[in-house]
Amino acid sequence: MVVAPLGGGTASAAGRPPGDAAGAGPRPVLRRGSAARAGLLGERLAEITAVAEKYLGPSPAHPYWAGAVVLAGRGGTVALETAVGRAVRYSDYDAATGRAVEFPPEEQIDATPDTVYDLASLSKLFTSLLVVQQLERGRIELEAPAARYVPEFAGGGKQDVTIRHLLTHTSGMPAWIALYRQPDREAMLRALWAVEPTDPPGTVYRYSDLSLITLQLVLERVTGKPLDALLAEELTGPLELTRTRYNPPADWRPRIAATEVSRPPWAGLDRGLVWGEVHDENAYAMGGVAGHAGVFSCAWDLAVLARTLLNGGEYGGVRILSERSVELLFSDFNTDFPGDSHGLGFELNQHWYMGAMATPRTAGHTGFTGTCIVLDPTTDSFLVLLGNSVHPVRTWRSGSAPRQAAGERMARAVAVRPAHGAAAWFGGMTTAATAVLTLPALDTSAGARLTGDLWWDTEATYDVLCAEVSTDGGATWLPLPFTTRAPRGKQDVARADGRVSGFNGRVWHRFAAQLPVSAATSVRWRYTTDARYVGRGVYVGAQKVASRGALLYADARPADLARVTADGWTRERD
Repeated sequence: MVVAPLGGGTASAAGRPPGDAAGAGPRPVLRRGSAARAGLLGERLAEITAVAEKYLGPSPAHPYWAGAVVLAGRGGTVALETAVGRAVRYSDYDAATGRAVEFPPEEQIDATPDTVYDLASLSKLFTSLLVVQQLERGRIELEAPAARYVPEFAGGGKQDVTIRHLLTHTSGMPAWIALYRQPDREAMLRALWAVEPTDPPGTVYRYSDLSLITLQLVLERVTGKPLDALLAEELTGPLELTRTRYNPPADWRPRIAATEVSRPPWAGLDRGLVWGEVHDENAYAMGGVAGHAGVFSCAWDLAVLARTLLNGGEYGGVRILSERSVELLFSDFNTDFPGDSHGLGFELNQHWYMGAMATPRTAGHTGFTGTCIVLDPTTDSFLVLLGNSVHPVRTWRSGSAPRQAAGERMARAVAVRPAHGAAAWFGGMTTAATAVLTLPALDTSAGARLTGDLWWDTEATYDVLCAEVSTDGGATWLPLPFTTRAPRGKQDVARADGRVSGFNGRVWHRFAAQLPVSAATSVRWRYTTDARYVGRGVYVGAQKVASRGALLYADARPADLARVTADGWTRERD
């Protein structure tokens, strides 16, 4: 992906709330409100809280986390902000028995919506935003080698690694090295300079902490300021993120969620219970300030950051980035690496933790301690999930199931309103399933045409919606070719194989199909999903079958609906 130099130019629409034209007035600032005010479905939001509570129990043998905070909203309204479980529960961990030692009940601390969490790798987003600011100001160039700014970095054959490679994890460097084993910071830097790429830059995607540590050093060389000072001056200060910082002071400790009981062999350092200090060993060895980890924050502050980016870089009259710069956060630079889409700093379209919120422009990130943030410009919605899943020990955490489940509930909270009529058929969001919607057999011997509305957002090409037709009573089903037309579209798109899949923009399309000449024609929609992830799903609405001006079938007629066979499909009035 080739990007013109930042600075001037025409503002883009990245992150702009739907329907909000450039220069159309002030962008939203956050306030708490109802689901209805946010344009969300309240019962779906409640399911997000239920997900967080579910993982307080065995999953399967241990709780996924001791506690969590969930925050969700759309536009300028935060419609869900709640906490479950404990911010501090365990004092120790016995590796011999595999059991955790709890604090006495009176010393445990409940999680609250204001609880501050160690963000772990969410810190990478702050570093990336600071880099993009410097790109915008012309002090760093995206395609310049990092060694231009930090000459020592060229050691080990890294002279061709660019700023873009570092921001998109395509540098070819190893994912991680144990810098904390070095005796001091200078030794850590020498170890970094000596790192050799395992692949040529730009040839592989490999998520690497070393990339963001390098960007930290680039920022510090270019600005002459330490990373924590830059964070305060350029981001947290202007946006008034008063509970976001590196190295929180001691008096914050009662409001901070504890992380791990750090002891070998499961941890790199013997630190006992880590509480109020950064969990990541390399960040800890670097004094708590590192490009890849070390930032502490709360859900509300992260929601403000999300709203700022969805606003196109502005919040409450304060602009931290131009809209053109924000566009780069939501644009995929890794088209050569399918499945590893990445903007500048932000991951894109990752179903494994975004769930059905994932779209080609949905941006987010996770943190090892149990944190994540998801921003969906398509629906102008955002989700923050903060948990201490390494408390009391990292071996208790497993996968990203609660993040994915929360993302799916949040996606469902954004209603899909029928384009025509009061309701539409919904194919569900079940994995490893086949949902079949069959219209009644009709006499189309005089020729007939099926028309209606179609909405689809499926995960890649693994989940597919197929239109099929039978003229032998259902013994044989063949693909039914049809066409679709996007809203305000001027041309039909032929679907010769009778299939749609992937992302359609989350808008309704009109469809049309010529039915075979037969005395008994049956049509069905078959939606299949694989065992891993699902998208937002598929909807079919306002179906009609007409023959020479006569209406043979219509979704709007109750008598016709009564003859439909729906296996896995439901009639939705969202």
